[in-house]
Amino acid sequence: MTLQDLAAEVRVPMYSPEFAADPQAAYRKMRERFGSLVPVELSPGIRATLVIGYHTAVRILNDPDHFPADPRMWERNIPKDCPVLPMLQFRPAALRTTGAEHARYRQANVAGLAGVDLYAMHSTVEQFAIPLINSFCASGSADLLSQYAFPLVFQALNSMLGCTPEIGQQVAIGMSQIFEGGADAEAGNNMLASALADLVGLRKREPGDDVATRLLQHPAALTDEELVHQLLVLYGAGIEPMLNLVVNTLRLMLTDDRFAGDVLGGSMSTRDALDEVLFTDPPLANFCMTYPRQPTLIEDTWLPAHEPVVISMAACNNDPAIAGLDVIHNRAHLSWSTGPHGCPAKSVAYLIVQDAIDQLLDALPEIRLAVPAEDLVWRPGAFHRSLAALPVVFPSTPPLPMP
Repeated sequence: MTLQDLAAEVRVPMYSPEFAADPQAAYRKMRERFGSLVPVELSPGIRATLVIGYHTAVRILNDPDHFPADPRMWERNIPKDCPVLPMLQFRPAALRTTGAEHARYRQANVAGLAGVDLYAMHSTVEQFAIPLINSFCASGSADLLSQYAFPLVFQALNSMLGCTPEIGQQVAIGMSQIFEGGADAEAGNNMLASALADLVGLRKREPGDDVATRLLQHPAALTDEELVHQLLVLYGAGIEPMLNLVVNTLRLMLTDDRFAGDVLGGSMSTRDALDEVLFTDPPLANFCMTYPRQPTLIEDTWLPAHEPVVISMAACNNDPAIAGLDVIHNRAHLSWSTGPHGCPAKSVAYLIVQDAIDQLLDALPEIRLAVPAEDLVWRPGAFHRSLAALPVVFPSTPPLPMP
C-alpha cells in the first residue's frame, strides 16, 4: 500500500487539543498503523508525511540531495493565509536552502554565533534572572512561564543578537503568533520581518559586539533581506524552543522523585534533566522539514514530490528501535537535528537554559507545583511541545542581592 492509499483512508491531524494533550500516545497509535512514515495534516488541508522512525529520520536528514530543505515548489500552491505557512515557507537562510546557497548562509551564522562569549553569558543570564526572581519571590507563587522563563530567554537572546527591548517586544509577539499557527500567523510573520528590518538598520548605524553585527560584517556580504531572515531563523530557534526547554525541564524536576522534593537535594543534575527532556519530550517536537525533488521510495512507501516531510524528533527519540539507550547520558537524540542542518547554537542554548534553571532553584529550593501535574495544560500546535503555564508555590523569600 502506498502512502497515498493510506492517506485516502485517513490523515492524522496534528493541530488538535487531543494531540497536544498526549502526543506520545498519538505517536504509538501512528506507529502501530503506519510504521515509520505517517500521512498527517499540519493544519486543515495541509498534507505532509511525518517521520517517526529514528533510523529513517537519520537517513533523510543526511541526504539533502534527495531531501532538500527548499520549499519553493511546494509553496506555489499554498494559500498565503495558510496558518502554518510561516513555519514552512522559503526563506533566504540556511534553514530553507541547500547546496552552495545553504553553505554560504551557514558559514555566516556559524561565524556570528562563534563570537558569543560563553563565560560572559553566565553573567548575563544572572543579571536578568535575579530581578525576575525578585519580582515574585516575596509573593510565594508565580507562573514560571510568563514571569520567568519567557522574559529571561527573551532578554538573553536580545542581548546575544544585539536587539533593543523595544524591537525585541515586536519580535516576541510575532514569533509567538507564528508558532501558534493560527489565524494570526501571517500578521505575526509580517510583524517579525518589520522588527528585524529595524534591527538590521540599527546595527548598520551602531555596530556592536553581537551576532547581528557579525552577520553584517561577514565576508558573505548578506543583503538586508538575507540578514533579516538569518535573524528571524535565530530567533525562531531561540525563543520558543529555549523557553519550552526551560519550562518542560522544570516540570520534570518538580514532578519526578529523582529530582523533586527538595529540588537541590535530588540525586540528579539539571544537565541530566535537560538531556532527558531533549530525548523523551523535546520542546521542538516536529520540525526539520524537507521536500523531495521527485517521488521517492522509502521503506516500501512512496513520498510525493514537493510535499513536506516532517521529522518528529519526539517520536523518533522514543522509537522502540532504539529502546534501551541511556536517555540521560546519551546525546544521540535528534532534538538538535543532525546532518547539514544540525543546530549551530547548541552550546549557547544549553548554557542559557541550564543557567536559567539553576538560578531559580538556587534562589527557591523549596519550590513545588501549585496544581497536580495532570492539570497542566499543553498548547495545541503541530510543531512545539509547550505548556500554557507552569504555576508554582514556595515559601516567601526576601529579594536577592544583585551581583
